[in-house]
Amino acid sequence: MSDPLITLLAGPTASGKSRRALEMATRTGAVIVNADSQQLYADLRVLSARPSAAEEAMAEHRLYGVADAADAWSVGRWTRAVTPVLADLAAEGRPVLLVGGTGLYFTSLTKGLADIPDIPIDMRNAAGAAYDADGEAVFRRRLAEIDPAAEARIEAGDRQRLTRAWGVARHTGRALSDWTADTTPLLAPGSWTGRVIEPARETLYAACDRRVAQMVETGALDEVRALVARGLDPALPAMKAVGVREFAAHLAGETTLDAAMEATRQATRNYAKRQLTWFRNQTPDWTRID
Repeated sequence: MSDPLITLLAGPTASGKSRRALEMATRTGAVIVNADSQQLYADLRVLSARPSAAEEAMAEHRLYGVADAADAWSVGRWTRAVTPVLADLAAEGRPVLLVGGTGLYFTSLTKGLADIPDIPIDMRNAAGAAYDADGEAVFRRRLAEIDPAAEARIEAGDRQRLTRAWGVARHTGRALSDWTADTTPLLAPGSWTGRVIEPARETLYAACDRRVAQMVETGALDEVRALVARGLDPALPAMKAVGVREFAAHLAGETTLDAAMEATRQATRNYAKRQLTWFRNQTPDWTRID
């Protein structure tokens, strides 16, 4: 993409990305495009701290709340969804703000990621079952027959990556190593600028704690109750959102609300810490905003 200038606004959860993006958008007329894997889901407005309906009305927002919790979105799927959005906005000459906390989304934009097709859940389950039944040594030998580069690269004991490589090769007929070698940045060099909101860690953690209290006040329990009632696969991305497991335990009578809130606060702080580390390591040349 070249015209117009695209701003990438990244940062950890509770750092104020949405507020800063709205300020920038109302000042410049930019369209805000979601680059956060949890804010994709319609079912997670409260838990993902998605912009409210009133905030969305203040500036144009794209790709917020577009997915159902039963639908597993991958980085590749988001990339396929955002590409036509950016193309349309470029054709209209409109400035764009890509906002979120999902590091791999920004990597796909600036460095490129392999556009690997989504692997059906039954294939993922079959890979895991084969690994568990036969053991790692046998599984590695089978993987080496269809993707020797992946087998040699993946460290011992890494069940997740081993089974993913096997599943990709079996489902697509193409080795994961071949897919990952075929990458092209979505955004052309010079067409974008990157900014990271990076608060002091103590300030960020305090904001995380406040957010959990606000979530409970604005309907987090009802949101989790509705998700649990659907009987969805706990392995789905939406069901792994911070707060779902913790508040579900409270709703099931397994823990108190205070304990669930404390567990969610801790999980939120841990998540924010991982995001901070990722952006510091992967985007060292982006402008920092505190």
